[in-house]
Amino acid sequence: MDAAQSIRDALSRAFQTLGIPEEATLEHPGELENGDYATGAALRHAKQTGMKPRELAEKIVAEAGKIGGISKVEIAGAGFINFYLAPETFAAVLEEARSSDTWGANENEKGKKTIVEYTDPNPFKEFHIGHLVTNTIGESISRLFVYAGADVKRANYQGDVGRHVARAIWGLIQSGESPEDVKALGRAYAAGAKADIDGSVAKAEITAINREVYDRSDEKINDLYDRGRKTSLDHFEMLYAILGTKFDFYFFESEAGPFGKEVVLAHIKDGVFKESDGATVYEGEKKGLHTRVFLNSEGLPTYEAKELGLSKMKYEKFPYDQSFIVTGNEIIEYFKVLLAAMNDVFPDLAKKTTHVPHGMMRLEVGKMSSRTGNVITGESLIADLSEAARERAKESRAEDADRLAEQIAVAAVKYQILRQATGKDIIFNREQALSLEGDSGPYIQYAHARAQAIVEKAREQKVEANVNPAAEPSEVARLLARFPDIVERAAKNLEPQLVANYLVAFASAFNRWYANEHILDGTPAASHKVALADATRITLKKGLWLLGIEAPERM
Repeated sequence: MDAAQSIRDALSRAFQTLGIPEEATLEHPGELENGDYATGAALRHAKQTGMKPRELAEKIVAEAGKIGGISKVEIAGAGFINFYLAPETFAAVLEEARSSDTWGANENEKGKKTIVEYTDPNPFKEFHIGHLVTNTIGESISRLFVYAGADVKRANYQGDVGRHVARAIWGLIQSGESPEDVKALGRAYAAGAKADIDGSVAKAEITAINREVYDRSDEKINDLYDRGRKTSLDHFEMLYAILGTKFDFYFFESEAGPFGKEVVLAHIKDGVFKESDGATVYEGEKKGLHTRVFLNSEGLPTYEAKELGLSKMKYEKFPYDQSFIVTGNEIIEYFKVLLAAMNDVFPDLAKKTTHVPHGMMRLEVGKMSSRTGNVITGESLIADLSEAARERAKESRAEDADRLAEQIAVAAVKYQILRQATGKDIIFNREQALSLEGDSGPYIQYAHARAQAIVEKAREQKVEANVNPAAEPSEVARLLARFPDIVERAAKNLEPQLVANYLVAFASAFNRWYANEHILDGTPAASHKVALADATRITLKKGLWLLGIEAPERM
């Protein structure tokens, strides 16, 4: 935003004159009464200049001089400097929001080849609510980087080999159920997992199946594997479509495993890896971490070796400048070891790789009718919420009530995941998630639909939207102007939470304005109010897009 840059430029000149060693940064005051931008530089540097904070603040303001786009500057409290934007600045913001396809976007990551890996479900197992969390966060981070000008590719890494596959195939052999039935795959895996733990005979059989899956030496095993793998992957695609994700690259453990094994074997002689009790390990203790197995005693690559191979496979497919891997935070320590090993083997790739860990999602006891204990599949959660939203959707103006119900359900889940810091656990509250009363995804969707209705009604009444540059800025206009800054910070900090929280506050301000303002009142002021509603509609829609949430026009 030009006014913000003007403030930073003026502050930089003032800091240089006064000998303040700080790059000019701005923040948004918590309360609008304290201005649109603020800096606490005077408080941070008063001691070194030998002045009181307010005295230094006064000198900063004096040196900064008159700033374009600013109506007034005030010194508040112990020495905060608050800046208030002028009405014509807000008018320019409204015009930009209504006319620019890139409203709210920035070029901080322009041209950077960026790959974001997320979701990563395992074929032969159910798509659980943890995958919903990873998918939601990864998709939003991807969109934030798209909005920052990066060349973004979405990647999905799926475990199509490993003991979980052998367990599922063992279960299918025992039950005789079809591998084309996705629910049968879930039952087979559960049976195989239990048998693997409880019985030595089953354990030996599953071990043999695991080896046969890797070397494809048994036709019956190959048939069950191929059909079950296809069933799982097709089912995942259906869920991705509902969630609004389309991946550019799919990587599989069956491909990464052999390559990862080659990498590990190639680095035994140089001491990166060491043979120990028949296995091959990375001695993380030497770097303050812990030792992990990369090749097991059977010579098969573990998750660690596969991930090592995956990093290179990604780069060969898409020579990235930065790679983000979104996973649950239960493997933070594992990733520290992986990155340490990667730094020894592929140092350039290690420097480009960032692990983005997230918290776990738990369900409030008694809230989910379809749950078993406190575990529920992602598909069941969305279906449960869609059913709850269906009655409400039937009463809406939507042409397709079932589609609207699904959009509301996905918004309910995604917002609950994104409303707090990425690393924190999520307590999913069904009633809050579906609420239209605030702090929910559907609440933001409803505000968007309301703004859309105003614009449509104005069109019917032939009231043209026109921005009045002299209009006193409302709470809505002042919050709307913050959108680009919020988007920029969210990408920089890998925190979609900033966008989610902003949108709820913005939607709430709009709803208050709507409740107290007669918009189509037949006066000349109506044109400006319609323009504000239109800019609000666009901002909410773009903000929801950044969260991976659709913005229905009718609710």
